[in-house]
Amino acid sequence: MKTIEVVAAIISKDDRIFATQRGYGEWKDWWEFPGGKMEQGETPEEALKREIREELSAEISIDQFLCTVDYDYPTFHLTMHCYLCSLQKESLRLNEHEAALWLTRDELNNVKWLPADLEIIEIIKEQQ
Repeated sequence: MKTIEVVAAIISKDDRIFATQRGYGEWKDWWEFPGGKMEQGETPEEALKREIREELSAEISIDQFLCTVDYDYPTFHLTMHCYLCSLQKESLRLNEHEAALWLTRDELNNVKWLPADLEIIEIIKEQQ
């Protein structure tokens, strides 16, 4: 089975967490944390900053490593390195996603998360 290695930003502000809705592909309309595939020779932190610039036209501070999630989707294995992040400036623009929300911890279950992202949700809730 093919393995895909990605990074994800758990961006928080004022006790809310940023979630994005996929606008394309097999998992269209499902919710996820922004991020994406690592490129050859990139560290996870470099990949995350690049992906957030591409997806959201935003600059982030990477505050802390949260976890690595390993998840088997039907056609590939996902390894996702997740980091707690904050915005360096308030502006965000959705370049790839169809929607976004700032959710409180209590609202995290209000959207349909991608299966691998559900593991991150549980970790976030445990940190309350």
